[in-house]
Amino acid sequence: MPERGLRVGTGLLGILLIAVNLRVGFVTVGPLLEGISDELGLSAGQAGLLAGLPLLAFALLSPIAPVLARVAGLDRASWLSVLLLAVGIVLRSVELPGMIWAGTILLGAGIAFLNVLVPSIVKRQFPGRVGQVTGFYTSAQGAVAALGAAIVVPVAQVTPSGWRLALGMWVGLALLALAVLGPWLLRSEPKAAVSDSAAPALRSPWTSLLGWQVTLFMGFQSITYYVIIAWLPTIERSHGVSEADAGFHMALFFLVGVCASLGTGAAMSRLADQRAVGLAASLLALASYLGLMLAPGLMLLWVITAAIACGALIVVALSLFSLRTTNHAQAAGLSGMAQSVGYAIAGAGPLAFGLLYEATGAFELPLLLTACCMAVLCVLAVLVGRPRTIG
Repeated sequence: MPERGLRVGTGLLGILLIAVNLRVGFVTVGPLLEGISDELGLSAGQAGLLAGLPLLAFALLSPIAPVLARVAGLDRASWLSVLLLAVGIVLRSVELPGMIWAGTILLGAGIAFLNVLVPSIVKRQFPGRVGQVTGFYTSAQGAVAALGAAIVVPVAQVTPSGWRLALGMWVGLALLALAVLGPWLLRSEPKAAVSDSAAPALRSPWTSLLGWQVTLFMGFQSITYYVIIAWLPTIERSHGVSEADAGFHMALFFLVGVCASLGTGAAMSRLADQRAVGLAASLLALASYLGLMLAPGLMLLWVITAAIACGALIVVALSLFSLRTTNHAQAAGLSGMAQSVGYAIAGAGPLAFGLLYEATGAFELPLLLTACCMAVLCVLAVLVGRPRTIG
């Protein structure tokens, strides 16, 4: 019994140490982007590309992660992905021509692989507590990302290295994960993994209607988050919200989202399926975008409802990779598919929002069309929430 408790504790520690590295590395670029652009002479388009490169990597490289896991083993693939992320963080901060681009690509690749592999680890280590563990590690991920976004500007302002140190210091989290998890992640694969490889081949998510439903749910719920992250401050400023209040609202968005993720994980462990929680969160997302369009005077209310929606939806989406599959290998396949196509959809969302705003000079039409996407998300939530597996 003590040995089982140690194994469970080690598994949870491993998931948490990986998870806290998955957002802070790229969300901290936004607050420093103006300073980076000034020093490196980047155009507005180049600055946008730099900020969007990790998301592009998520879309393009996620399908490679299941292949890496089959070749190297799930544990070794995860450890090597953390190493790739650490190298990317360091290179991005090196004062050599082109290193910021090379480092950002490597960082994006490492996060893309880990985004896919972590749900597979959860499926293997905690098959009966997927929602609870997913909510736990998602909350930790969001909390560290919020902390990072809050402190990178002050760090850049008080250090001679400026933004380079503010971005490079996050390698410490990756090195901690490598050091603590090395013995666990580099061990021989457990017998369960060997037996999985000998088992009859399971259906590919790419040929499954349920697989595509989960994939679309992942993409549309990502639109909810990335449109808010990209455009909420601008929307607020257009309605007379001060810069200080807009910053406070964004911090509140992250904080409420962390609490919503924890609550959703706990609630899912008590529910027979995910229809109720998925639909409720989707309806909150729909209400948030309609509210921003129709009643912008209640801005704080819509920030809070959007935060609850985003915090809950990401837990549901990540949990589905495990809940709708038969074993951790199939979970990795669905995760790779859903995150590849899903992040492509997610990347298109803020871009389309911006183009519509530029074309109309107002936020009403882009907010309305985003709300329509949330209506589709409500339908998808009911479909994917039913207790089924791909088989």
